[in-house]
Amino acid sequence: MNFSTFTMLQLQTRLWLQQRGLIASTGIVLLVLACLACLAYFSYARTLASPEPIANLAKLEKKDNPIPTTNEFQNLAVFYDSLGERRYAEQQLKTIFALANKNALSLTKGQYKLNYDKNSQVYTYQIVLPVKGPYQSIWQFVLQTLDVIPFSALNEISFKRDSVNDNLPEARLHLSLYLHDVAKKGSP
Repeated sequence: MNFSTFTMLQLQTRLWLQQRGLIASTGIVLLVLACLACLAYFSYARTLASPEPIANLAKLEKKDNPIPTTNEFQNLAVFYDSLGERRYAEQQLKTIFALANKNALSLTKGQYKLNYDKNSQVYTYQIVLPVKGPYQSIWQFVLQTLDVIPFSALNEISFKRDSVNDNLPEARLHLSLYLHDVAKKGSP
């Protein structure tokens, strides 16, 4: 059906409804809407009455591989096992500095703060580092740090350029190391 046919049909319908009057036209429109609502209801009821969804549910229940379930304590144990040890925080800083050196970045004086959360019994070692170098090197440094130190997180990163011609922007990195005080099982 092309556009002119659709326009012609629309015009004929409008003229036919005008000939019948306002009350009759409203009644006809309501009757058509009621028929459409009934069709929609019956098709929906038919899909609900169909045994097919129940059969699919039965197939899911008979599946040989049950969904693995873990309890809260297992999840909590995995979380605490993934934390770093507080006594090695300085070694992690050396790793961060070595990665910055590897990526040819210049580090200026940073800020370091150790916090303890009593509820979670986790130490957070907050590190704010001003770094200067090419964008690519800064991002490589950040990604390598997150890869090498799995209990680290990048909280914030911001870039600053002194001028448009400056090829070496300064980035301010806010990293966190998540640590615990107890040695992991099996470690010396």
